[in-house]
Amino acid sequence: MELVSIRIITDDVARLVAFYEQVTGTTAVWGNEVFAELATASGTLAIADTRTVPLFGSRAAESGANRSVIIEYVVDDVDASYEELRGLVEHVVTEPTTMPWGNRALLFRDPDGNLVNVFTPVTPQARAKFGR
Repeated sequence: MELVSIRIITDDVARLVAFYEQVTGTTAVWGNEVFAELATASGTLAIADTRTVPLFGSRAAESGANRSVIIEYVVDDVDASYEELRGLVEHVVTEPTTMPWGNRALLFRDPDGNLVNVFTPVTPQARAKFGR
């Protein structure tokens, strides 16, 4: 089994796609007006409108209800990313902090309230784990 993507269900696909395009510096590929994907070398973030939910089951997903998943991106310099994102991110949960497991991490919420972690491995062990 191979993880291919993570999908966010939202009431406003255009707003969330624009946010993640700015955060990641990636241009989304739109499948149609209710679905877009932002691909990176290691995986894809898919964003779909709530109108797609009935295709999976009438109550399979709910927009803005996530409180258990963190979307994570590795970057070369989390402190530089923090400076670049200051005007875009409205809700910073944790400013860049070095975590006990060796990553320097910035945690914030996207416009739907989903947690996003942008981090840089800083210890030799963490850098080796992520090939940096």
